[in-house]
This record gives sequence, structure tokens and C-alpha cells, in this order.
Amino acid sequence: MPVVLEAFRDQPEKAFEAGETVLAQGERTGLLLVLIEGTVEVVKDDVKVAMTSESGAVFGDLSALLDAPHTASVRTVKASRFYVIADARGFLQQSPDACLHVCVLLAQRLDALNKYLVDVKHQFQGHDHIGILDGVLDLLMHRHPRQRVPPSDSTVRSTEVAD
Repeated sequence: MPVVLEAFRDQPEKAFEAGETVLAQGERTGLLLVLIEGTVEVVKDDVKVAMTSESGAVFGDLSALLDAPHTASVRTVKASRFYVIADARGFLQQSPDACLHVCVLLAQRLDALNKYLVDVKHQFQGHDHIGILDGVLDLLMHRHPRQRVPPSDSTVRSTEVAD
């Protein structure tokens, strides 16, 4: 078992056949899924945005952490097995190793997005519509979004705190 999966080894497992939808865009499951083996694709608005077979890949993290619907669908390309964490927030609060793993993956995604946006900005420098991209970059890199107060237990719902 890869070391990265050690933090999740006590969680229930679920297997999916090739072609199955694991998470559907727009649905709320509250699940955090960690790929053990197999190959999956991530599809947003009918556009494939990623494909991975990397053990330890995490899915459902944004939905679980933001208490929001899934932002993309995850479908199996090959038969796949996942660790399934039903109470993602609670699990991550209790497991520093798992929480750090999810944090690193989210930071890598954000870093890749920032690099991509900067590259696009360089490509279109001097064009009139670059102002829109400047606004997006500013939001991503400098402005803090509204923060949610984490629930103290499962009966308290998240509330938004103004910036």
C-alpha cells in the first residue's frame, strides 16, 4: 500500500466498475473519496478536465469542505476502488496526516491554476480584454473569500462571516 494511503486505511472501501459515475456534478453527497487503484476522469460541464490513476488522488474535497454541491463529476475509466469518508470534516479534524494530504493536493491545484492564469496573461498582454483576466487573478491571489465558520458538531450548520 502506498504510504499516502496509510492515513485512510481504516475507512470503508467501495469498488466501481469501468464507466460508473462516482460523484455527480451538482449533487451533494458530503463524501470524500480517495483513489486506491483504478483510473478516473473528472468532467465539468461535459468537458473532461482531468484524468488520473494516481493512488491517493482525492475527490469531493471542495464539496465536503465548502458544504456545497460537487463542482464536477468523477467517472471511472477502469474498474476502481476508493476509500469512502462519509464525515469528511470530522475525519480531517481527527487525522492530521489525511488533512495535510488534502491540503497539499488543494495547494497544488491552486498553484497550477495560478501558473496557468499568469501564462494566459502573458500571452494576451497588450490586448484590450486583459482587464477581465486581471480581475480574476486579483481575486485568486489577493482577495479572501467569505469564510465559513466550521460547525462545532454535526447539528450546527455553517454560517457565513462577512469579510
